Amino acid sequence: MNVEKPSRPNSTKVNLWYDLALFGAIMLALSPVLTGTAPHEWLGIALGVAIIIHLLLHWAWIVATFTRFFQQMSTKTRLNLLLNLALFIDLTLVIFTGLLISRVALPFFGLVVQSNFVWRGVHSAAANLLLLIFGLHLAIHWKWIANAGKRYLVNPIWEMGPKAQPQSSMLITVPVESEVKQ
Repeated sequence: MNVEKPSRPNSTKVNLWYDLALFGAIMLALSPVLTGTAPHEWLGIALGVAIIIHLLLHWAWIVATFTRFFQQMSTKTRLNLLLNLALFIDLTLVIFTGLLISRVALPFFGLVVQSNFVWRGVHSAAANLLLLIFGLHLAIHWKWIANAGKRYLVNPIWEMGPKAQPQSSMLITVPVESEVKQ
């Protein structure tokens, strides 16, 4: 009896879809005027969980890169690691201060924190910094995003286009000027 092993999902494809969902969630979370307070807060908490999953998906790279940090490594890889670290620290600060100023999510669990304008200012500043760091993160990974997007989004849509070509008897041909006999 020949038993097939279940195939592993394509990690690039999984990362692309996960990253696209994460990107959308971050963009929504950075727009509390658009979402409203309650969705903004719940989305921020969900992002904390999503970032932990994102880190676990890339854990092998994180460990390998940190262990080689002071050894020979490309400048791009070192910059990428430092930028990812800054992104993680800033996102953690945004989520932490968001919880400290929460008006919906924490009270839902019976936790009430005294409102503090300092934490609100730190939250706002960290969120603005997050936009800058996240933009740099996207710029560094743009080649991967474009290639993976083309391979897993554009090409499949393109391939779903009309498969059947019209029959030659149905084609209307127009002679080119050089083919017209005078």
